[in-house]
Amino acid sequence: MTWDSYLAADHFVMRSARLVDRHRFAYHFQAGPDQPVRAALAAHRNLDGGYGNALDPDLRGHASQPAATEIALQYLDELGPIPEDIGLGVCRYLTSISNDDGGLPPVLPNVRYTEAAPWYQKTDDFDSRLDITAMITGLLHKSNITHPWRDRATAYCWKHIDSLNWTDPHEAIGICAFLQYVPDRARAVSTMNHIAHMIRAVFDVHPRTTGHVHTPLDLACHPDHIARPLFSDAEIERNLEAFENQQRADGGWEACWDHWDTTATLEREGMRTIQRLRILRTYSRVQPDLPSPRRAD
Repeated sequence: MTWDSYLAADHFVMRSARLVDRHRFAYHFQAGPDQPVRAALAAHRNLDGGYGNALDPDLRGHASQPAATEIALQYLDELGPIPEDIGLGVCRYLTSISNDDGGLPPVLPNVRYTEAAPWYQKTDDFDSRLDITAMITGLLHKSNITHPWRDRATAYCWKHIDSLNWTDPHEAIGICAFLQYVPDRARAVSTMNHIAHMIRAVFDVHPRTTGHVHTPLDLACHPDHIARPLFSDAEIERNLEAFENQQRADGGWEACWDHWDTTATLEREGMRTIQRLRILRTYSRVQPDLPSPRRAD
C-alpha cells in the first residue's frame, strides 16, 4: 500500500467516518491518544452498562443491544485491556438480558420499536447465538474480566462448540476469538484442531470483488491469529493483494453489507476502511512508515 493510497484512506475517513472512528484512525495510524476514542465510546454507553445509541450502524436506537456492546468491547480491546469497571458493568448488563442457557441473541425484542435495519427490526428469533456469545466471552477472558456471567457463557460456548456439525463465517470468527483467549489452552488447541476443516471451508480463499463474502483475512486478521495456520501463504498473499486492489478511488472500502440507509452504509464503510488498513499493516503491506498505536498496559 503506497503513501498515496494511505492518504486517500485518511481523506475518506475524515470526510465520511463518524467521530469514534475518526479518533480510532488517529490512534492506529497517527500516534493519536486513546482518550478521545474512550470518550467517544462513553457517549454510546447506557446506564445499564451496555452500549447502544447507533454504535452499531444498523441499530439506530438509544437502548443497549448485545451487538452494539460487542463492538464496544472490540474497540476497547484495540486500546489495551478492557477497564475492569467497564467490563464488570457490561457483565451486569449481559446478566440481565442473556437467555436461560447463558448465551446471547444479537438483538433484543425492543429492537422492533426503534429505527434499525430490516433484518433486525423484523426478526422473531431471539435465541442465543454462538457467534456473539463467543466473541464477547473471548474478549472478557483476554482482559481477565472475572464475573459469573462470563463463566456461564464460557460453559455455553464449550457446549456448543463441542457439538458443532457445521458453522458459518460469523460464527467461526466468534469461535476463534473464544479459542484464542480462553484460559484452558490444551482444550482450546485440541478443539481448534478438531474443527479446523469446518472453519476453513466457510471462508472464500479466492478473492472476489463483489458480494458479501468473508475472506481468510477477516478471520486471521493478524499473523499470530489462531486460525492463521488454516490458510497457505499463497492464499493469504492473494487476499492481501485483493484488499489493496479493492480500495476505491475515494480512499474507502465497500462495506459489503446490504444497503438500507445511507448513513449506516457510510458508517460501515468508515469501519471497514480502518479494518482493512489495520490488516494490511499487521501483514506488513503498508509502505509508509506509520507510527504504531500506543496500547495501554
